Amino acid sequence: MIIKAGEAILKFWLVVMKVIFKVIRQQQNSSPVVQTYVLEAEPGNTILDCLNHIKWEQDGTLAFRKNCRNTICGSCAMRINGRSALACKENVGSELARLQQIPSSSSKVNAIPEITIAPLGNMPVIKDLVVDMSSFWNNLEAVAPYVSTAARQVPEREFLQTPQERSRLDQTGNCIMCGACYSECNAREVDPNFVGPHALAKAYRMVADSRDSDTENRLASYNEGTKGVWGCTRCLYCDSVCPMEVAPLEQITKIKQEILTHKQASDSRSIRHRKVLVDLVKEGGWIDERQFGVQVVGNYFKDLRGLLSLAPLGLRMIIRGKFPLSFEPSEGAQQVRSLIESVQQVEGNRE
Repeated sequence: MIIKAGEAILKFWLVVMKVIFKVIRQQQNSSPVVQTYVLEAEPGNTILDCLNHIKWEQDGTLAFRKNCRNTICGSCAMRINGRSALACKENVGSELARLQQIPSSSSKVNAIPEITIAPLGNMPVIKDLVVDMSSFWNNLEAVAPYVSTAARQVPEREFLQTPQERSRLDQTGNCIMCGACYSECNAREVDPNFVGPHALAKAYRMVADSRDSDTENRLASYNEGTKGVWGCTRCLYCDSVCPMEVAPLEQITKIKQEILTHKQASDSRSIRHRKVLVDLVKEGGWIDERQFGVQVVGNYFKDLRGLLSLAPLGLRMIIRGKFPLSFEPSEGAQQVRSLIESVQQVEGNRE
């Protein structure tokens, strides 16, 4: 039975099928057009293999980036059926199988299967599948992605790390700068000031590095407005498309935790928002709105301008009978408090 099953699988991956490739082609400052190519391919052929055959045998003008063909360099990142991925990693068989799981794509059962290829998002197109990655690299440079030892005495040989210290860099060190997460980032699409998940993942690699001596300045920079960690909308697309399991959103969350650990609640409204929310829920099971506005916007009665900004809203709430005069803790406040304390204890142990 095992041999027969293996033979069946082998036959499937060796079968030659016709596949339609719809490539979104575009020149600078022009509208995109869809060009169709029909190709005979095996399920095991990678998308990059297929693009190579199209370029070599059908259309030499098709432009795309490639280099290692081994999921190392990140050059061949593009959108494959609406999802940013590496063309050298995804193959025809797995991609068609993924499409069958999407209801809108399963209507043409007997038709020739189609695969749509498009350039990465959030970056202007130079030609066809080649995009201008200047903003990608500039935003990476903005987080100073290199170890700073300016405040430390440089040893004669090298900075030593324990295996545990080095292990904190393993996940972020796997990033190959392919741009897939940047392409799918909703925050980047709506906020041009946001540096992007790739930059913040690399930023945490610097924060976590025991050899770095600039942690306080880094955290202050990453805490600024929406260009840093607070601009992330936590949509999870960056984690879902990362080919190296770097999990940029997870690294952004770790930076937030570092900021909250190093800074006081009064340092910025974004920090107060996070801390006050947790403290109030921990205290009463849900948010006491009377205290929330005063503590977050009014900075515990220290920010007079913030308090005055609340006055019109508070007056409208009082007139309409929406202002809570008392606060009733939830029945499960004790359980909520225990849960929060357990999570905080686990996070403390990780540090």
